[in-house]
Amino acid sequence: MTTWLRFRANGSTGIGTLEGDAIAIHDGCMFSGASPTGARIPLAEVTLEAPCAPTKIVALWNNFHQLAAKLNVAEPAEPLYLLKAVTSVAAPGAIVRRPAAYSGKTVYEGELGIVIGKTCSNVSEDEAAAHIFGYTVVNDITAADILNRDPTFPQWARAKGLDGYGPFGPWIVTEFDPAAAHVRTILNGAERQNYPLADMIFPPARLVALLSQDMTLNPGDLIACGTSLGVGTMKEPSNDIAIEIEGIGTLRNTFVQ
Repeated sequence: MTTWLRFRANGSTGIGTLEGDAIAIHDGCMFSGASPTGARIPLAEVTLEAPCAPTKIVALWNNFHQLAAKLNVAEPAEPLYLLKAVTSVAAPGAIVRRPAAYSGKTVYEGELGIVIGKTCSNVSEDEAAAHIFGYTVVNDITAADILNRDPTFPQWARAKGLDGYGPFGPWIVTEFDPAAAHVRTILNGAERQNYPLADMIFPPARLVALLSQDMTLNPGDLIACGTSLGVGTMKEPSNDIAIEIEGIGTLRNTFVQ
């Protein structure tokens, strides 16, 4: 397993692989032939950036059996998704602020993220795994009161596309078995979500294959696999929110309103 990250140090942004408590710095493109420079820098001396810069973020709705059962809605025959603005991206550790123009409730959604590694168009499920670069952790933050404010048009893209409402990271791991992992969300020290990724209706390879029939997926594109039971509101003036997936890591942010 290789753990890739982006970081900022000494006024510039770099990429590298995590090796213990240090970063092995690389030159080139993470997705196509990056090579080690031989230089290392302690992890404690850098600021982590979002681990890649997607050209699009695809966010799934109703992708878990348990949640569909709780909501009493039919399981979809094909992926149900929206596109989340790339300007919603926030770095690990960043402070996410509720926009001044929005006074409603904001909810967390802990999710697995798939990062595409090479251009992917109309691939089969058997081919899809070779196009997955790795996996990361996503908090698909949502301005819940916007979503159904207009009864004629559910505003998915707007509710989930606010600036800063798409933190992911802290890095990307290249080898990971979703069937063996859980997503845990801890809000202000209390566990709010703990659900198995094995419960996905459309697991990663199938999901990538089906999405690639609709649109070309580019290196660095992010697919947020949807969430399950336990979504809730961040109510405090300042909220510490951590999303943990064993085998990947923990994404930590602060939400301020």
